[in-house]
Amino acid sequence: MPGRVQAKICGVSTPEAVRAALDGGAEYLGLVFFPASPRAVRIADAARLAEPVRGRAKIVALTVDPDDALLEEIRAGLDPDFIQLHGKESPARVREVAGRAGAGVIKALPVAEAADLDAAAAYEGVADHLMFDAKPPKTSDRPGGHGSSFDWSLLTGRRFSRPWFLAGGLDPWNVADAVRLSGAPIADVSTGVERGPGLKDPALIAAFLDAVRKL
Repeated sequence: MPGRVQAKICGVSTPEAVRAALDGGAEYLGLVFFPASPRAVRIADAARLAEPVRGRAKIVALTVDPDDALLEEIRAGLDPDFIQLHGKESPARVREVAGRAGAGVIKALPVAEAADLDAAAAYEGVADHLMFDAKPPKTSDRPGGHGSSFDWSLLTGRRFSRPWFLAGGLDPWNVADAVRLSGAPIADVSTGVERGPGLKDPALIAAFLDAVRKL
């Protein structure tokens, strides 16, 4: 029904995870193209995983400060619905990627305090969607996928001109509270449905999506 909360399962890397996400009604599936991530996949493997997804859910290619060559490889080999930019891309670069990729763009923004949300204004005119994710630990070699969260109430009452995802530390047991506090229209999960680094658990995926459907 219109207005209900949507869900994204990110970092899928097996047919079983894809099947669980589709069976549970996920609207977005994310494939990771960042070597430092335990969820990273090759473009050829991603294309095979995406075959049953096309037409049933949106295919999202997650990248971190991608160069033009990688964007072209992803476009030619996967043809995703969205490119997720999870690095330090400037608004100008986001606009450029949108033109080059032939896909929508999701811009992820790291959040630790209320002031971090102010960065969204610069991206609302160039990205199709925003994503608010927990700021990574200073020692981390990757910007997301740590299973850490931020204070969801920072988003209470905030309005943005683009649809947005809430990410960072969500799981089947806390997603309801997270969405109620933040008002998020889309909930994004990765680590919270894994039984080990990069190992998606179909039962946890089903539980997460069931929790979202009840909102």
